[in-house]
Amino acid sequence: MEAWILDREIEWQLGCFIFILSLMACWEVIAARRQLTVSKRGRWLSNLGLTALNSVLLRLLFPVTAVGSAWVAAERGWGLLSVLPVPPWLVVPLSIVILDFAIWTQHVMFHRVPLLWRLHMVHHADPDLDVTSGARFHPLEMMLSLLIKVGVVLLVGIPAIGVFLFELILNATAMFNHSNVKVPNGVDGVLRWFLVTPDMHRVHHSVIVDECHTNFGFNLPWWDRLLGTYRAQPRGGHLGMTIGLTEFRTGVRQTVAWMLALPFGATVGGRPMRRLRIPTGSGRSASSWSVF
Repeated sequence: MEAWILDREIEWQLGCFIFILSLMACWEVIAARRQLTVSKRGRWLSNLGLTALNSVLLRLLFPVTAVGSAWVAAERGWGLLSVLPVPPWLVVPLSIVILDFAIWTQHVMFHRVPLLWRLHMVHHADPDLDVTSGARFHPLEMMLSLLIKVGVVLLVGIPAIGVFLFELILNATAMFNHSNVKVPNGVDGVLRWFLVTPDMHRVHHSVIVDECHTNFGFNLPWWDRLLGTYRAQPRGGHLGMTIGLTEFRTGVRQTVAWMLALPFGATVGGRPMRRLRIPTGSGRSASSWSVF
């Protein structure tokens, strides 16, 4: 059964993407959280166009996926999980948690290192936030992310089924928490202890610099809470806050070509995470250096 699923990795991922995209798009129509500020049609064409381009480039340039690298690690007995006495029932859940922490750490790095921030700006330059924003990344960032993920898989010895499930979960939760949907406050308050919610992640896309450098999680919310980068709410409230990077909110046509060229321009939107004081929501603030 496991082999049958993994042999159809692409079909599963594409099916999950289309299903979650359709589900969240319908939810956004029925119960939108915020009023969008620019043309939805234009943004969707650009964001989904970039997503399609990324998918094609990754398949052409990296035919061995993270799942494929997991097969290699298993066949050769590589990785910590192959030598540590971890109960079989715990291997897959532990693998998903490890990969999630790796992605969280990678996300922080893309905010902290100026060169990486230039690539990550493409994601943050979106002037609105909806389900398509969750897949809006520069191809070079996607390639680096895949290489980091493969490195973690080989080092830890994560099984193929663990990588496969993590990929599905990450793609689904990224589209969910980027969506422009209204979640009742009571439900959000409970849910954000176990899953990154749209209200929690929206703070991360604020034009205010110290808000932008908080809430890095895509899936599990624990790392931000434990490591001092959690912020409960934006200063201006969810309806009053401004999304994106101030430098790119007006006067630009956010086409696929523009997004591809953005990291190589002279203008840097916002600024990378340096010794910023990050409000934790508890009345105190934590230095961004404390997350390493």
